[in-house]
Amino acid sequence: MRGEGTEKLVPHTMSRMGDVLAGFHAAWEFESDSVLIRYVRGIRTPKLFQALGERRVPLEAIEGVTLTPGKRGTVVLRLEPRPGADPLTEAAAGQLKESSDPYRLVLPAERETLAEYYADELRAQLTESGPAERHLVAAPEPPLQFKAYDGKATFDGTSVAFRWFWTGASSAKWKAGDQRFPVSELSGVEWRSPEVFEGHLRLLRRDTTVPAPAQADQDPAAVVFGLGYGPVHESLPFAAAVLAAVRDCAAVPAISPAAATGGVPSARRDPADIAERIRHLGELHQAGLVTDEEFSSKKAELLAEL
Repeated sequence: MRGEGTEKLVPHTMSRMGDVLAGFHAAWEFESDSVLIRYVRGIRTPKLFQALGERRVPLEAIEGVTLTPGKRGTVVLRLEPRPGADPLTEAAAGQLKESSDPYRLVLPAERETLAEYYADELRAQLTESGPAERHLVAAPEPPLQFKAYDGKATFDGTSVAFRWFWTGASSAKWKAGDQRFPVSELSGVEWRSPEVFEGHLRLLRRDTTVPAPAQADQDPAAVVFGLGYGPVHESLPFAAAVLAAVRDCAAVPAISPAAATGGVPSARRDPADIAERIRHLGELHQAGLVTDEEFSSKKAELLAEL
């Protein structure tokens, strides 16, 4: 305790719904079975927090609470999520900077006593620890999309699509063509932060008979990041949403494409899009990046989609 008089600021019990502890970039609302984290919109708030908006963290998803000194007259209250309980932190795999950790609440040092009270109250209510068998914190909701350096990634909740940019995609990806991956065919997601060298998002497929290229820029199941492309606040929520969908789908029996669409053939591609793809393919052919045989074969595939 910091001295007489501060105790009167402390609520008598946390069993009341709606107790709120506000920090610099977020406010935590304590409820009987969860902590609702609302991130504050502002010029200094990390973009990831603004993209997340708010998150409800069930108490069963938390295995610990810490309170430590922060920088420049602050203290930091942090929830420690159980491994596997949150698809966002699972996808991040420890790569987030401390300032972008969604489980940190930074407070002025003079509120340490109040933060200490809530930390103790939370610890008293935690009953679970160790890896979680399923995700307990909700993932960002699709549809989601972002621009990588070599293509545009979209996720509609059931499949991930990559559409290549002719200015950035490798010839290997152009030869493979635009890609679509049903969630049922995936086993996971590999996210490498755009803030490090060779950042990328790679989809891990269940079918491992054909090994994936070691380099993400050669893998049609991956998009690569770059300066201004695939920023954390766009690509990480995307990865978390895909990972959550993969986990949810894991125990569901596979459904044939015909059954999934009720026997209705899938929609035809836009003729203008096909024409643009053929034009780009022709440019690669003229530049010597695609052989005559590859050009003819891929052109025939594209025309067949009309």
